[in-house]
Amino acid sequence: MQLPILAYGHDILRKQCDEIDPSYPGLDKLIDNMWETMYGANGCGLAAPQVNVPVRLFVVDSKSTHDRMDEVIREDHFVREDTGIVETFINANILDESDDAWIDEEGCLSIPALTERVKRPWSITIEYFNRQFEKQTKTFYGTTARMIQHEYDHTEGVLYLDYLKPLTRKLLHGKLEKIAKGQIKAKYPMQFVK
Repeated sequence: MQLPILAYGHDILRKQCDEIDPSYPGLDKLIDNMWETMYGANGCGLAAPQVNVPVRLFVVDSKSTHDRMDEVIREDHFVREDTGIVETFINANILDESDDAWIDEEGCLSIPALTERVKRPWSITIEYFNRQFEKQTKTFYGTTARMIQHEYDHTEGVLYLDYLKPLTRKLLHGKLEKIAKGQIKAKYPMQFVK
């Protein structure tokens, strides 16, 4: 089932989310619905707080991006052995990040019609549980690492806007207000601030 995505301005998007365990009610259904919602919105990642569930859960598909990307551009965004992932992350914790950073365009399903250039570490090492609640510790690079960091931030109550310079944020204020009020629509179900 495709769930409505919370628009910028909802308090839950600024909440540090709670960890869950395998007995969390309706977990499998929630994960299925999150994948359906993400793909229905033509996204590459989605975090549970974006669908009004404040838990440490997110899904990422960097494989679709990898497969669609021009080969020359791909070399700058993916390391050779990375062909992208389709993964569920539960109770994730970033253990380490590289000193090397890079800037690339980011958008967010909760902030439709806006993209900005964001600086992030090139690689991260992250500990998490997969959908089967098997513990994983992996290192990711480039675009895959960026997508994971973006969704991980949602579980921390952080938006990509927080990485922008104050002047840039100030210039975006009017557009963000319009998004919060539902004056800028998306092509997928959204829940706006009342």
